[in-house]
Amino acid sequence: MILHALKERWINLNMNIPDNFHIVDHALIKHKLSILRHIKTKSKEFRELTTEITSLLAYQATKNLALSSCEIETPITVTKGYKVKLDNIVFVPILRAGLGMIEGMLSLIPNGRVGYIGMERDHNTHKPVDYYFKIPKQADQKTFIVLDPMLATGGTMIAAIDRLKDLGAKDIHSICIISSPEGMNQFCNNHRDVNIYTGVLDEKLNENKYIVPGLGDAGDRLYGT
Repeated sequence: MILHALKERWINLNMNIPDNFHIVDHALIKHKLSILRHIKTKSKEFRELTTEITSLLAYQATKNLALSSCEIETPITVTKGYKVKLDNIVFVPILRAGLGMIEGMLSLIPNGRVGYIGMERDHNTHKPVDYYFKIPKQADQKTFIVLDPMLATGGTMIAAIDRLKDLGAKDIHSICIISSPEGMNQFCNNHRDVNIYTGVLDEKLNENKYIVPGLGDAGDRLYGT
């Protein structure tokens, strides 16, 4: 699903893609992203599309979850089966826009836990401000999937994962719908051990640190503010 050809296209444009940065090249993601970007897409449809795209990205992001084997009985015979420790998986949306991705994750893994990290970008300094943090205990025994629709400067995602690592988290993944080259480089330079999955790598950041072409402010478009 993640095609090497897509990475090669960016490399040909003098864009090196780090090994832990994964662009999920999928026809449905491209189709839904085009509608998501459109200025005339209203909040209800924007939320639905965010859920659908998140589920598609999550399918790829969860492909290497740890499995344990078990014995199961089919109508024909006994065979070997597999289980994922679902209660050890924690989805961590970065408030507020990350909340729009939770339904897409829970539709795939209904028994996953949910933590919350409240970080927002200061519009003057463009740096993340931490105002809320709540995750399950024993972080070192959990698999965390951090959610934020936009990887712009990368500062918010970096700061959120810094906090998780401070608490002992070792198994961390990240999902963003749209990313910028600047955010990609910053994130991957700071967290080389964290795999991040995205639907598209856009052109650049503008002078206001918004992704171009992007889709505007994801939180505002999700909630109509």
